[in-house]
Amino acid sequence: MTGFELYLKTNQKAFDRYLATFFGDGSHPDMQRYLYGPLSAFSDNSGKRHRPLICLLACEAVGGEPERAWPAAAAIEHFHTAALIHDDIEDRSRTRRDEPCMHVVEGDALAINAGDLALALVCGTVVNDPGLDDATKIRVLGELVSMTTRTIEGQALDIGWARDGRFDLTIEDYLVMANHKTAFYSGGVPLAVGAIIGGADDPTVESFRAFGQATGLAFQIQDDLLNLVGERGATKKDFRSDISEGKRTLVAIHALRTSPERERLLELLSAHTADRVALAEAVGIMESAGSIDYARSYALDMVTCAKRDLLGAVPRSHARDLLASMADFFVKRSG
Repeated sequence: MTGFELYLKTNQKAFDRYLATFFGDGSHPDMQRYLYGPLSAFSDNSGKRHRPLICLLACEAVGGEPERAWPAAAAIEHFHTAALIHDDIEDRSRTRRDEPCMHVVEGDALAINAGDLALALVCGTVVNDPGLDDATKIRVLGELVSMTTRTIEGQALDIGWARDGRFDLTIEDYLVMANHKTAFYSGGVPLAVGAIIGGADDPTVESFRAFGQATGLAFQIQDDLLNLVGERGATKKDFRSDISEGKRTLVAIHALRTSPERERLLELLSAHTADRVALAEAVGIMESAGSIDYARSYALDMVTCAKRDLLGAVPRSHARDLLASMADFFVKRSG
């Protein structure tokens, strides 16, 4: 277990308890049934909470008190919750973290509404934070608004390409989409916000942002790889669902541009099949094209450069070293 993994494991439950304080009962008994309860349950079925916890690490790494960043970190996690709820509806996904998606249990309308509340909590959490001065609040809110906009832009590309059956895409097209859809809110903004609250100067904030963007993109590429070849994912219902959904991943785009079996792969990606033999055939084409190795090397090279730049720009501390460990964790996790 890496130092970063231990950090996540040690701090996740405390942050879970803090997040739970944001979900009340409302002013009518049925608000709990139709809104706050489902949203709280969805939030409780968490991942590793890496987004809020790296925000705290960035604050500490620049000499700040990480406790001051808890509300802003919670705001970032509220956004993640909203994004997942809405994304599951848009993709017509059935499960999330081995549980039925909220829209499956509650219906589309209530799920959309719960996601909207989570979005409202993003800015509301910062506005109501008693620990930040107004100038810092405005700066953090600006980061969160930009993060939300960039993520929605990336989602628009992803959804639009799928709707229009677009596979005429380049590696650069993918990088723009993935940076916007994932890297801003999974890395760049959490680290920038933490550094801002910790009192860092502008060049230091930008160093953390650049590190977060690179590692956030690597995180997405590794997610794509795990969906295709992850050891732990092989037993999950959504294993290789990226092929069934015709996802425009780095692996798929690279294979479509380099494989002599392009037409067959295009046929498989367009078929929306869940047949295990067909899915295995698609993965075989990607492997033969060197696309899986290409994506893995791309992510690894990116985090190697990002770590080097961070270590050169930020003085050594336990928090900085944990962030460096995060980069390795993102590209080496197996599930």
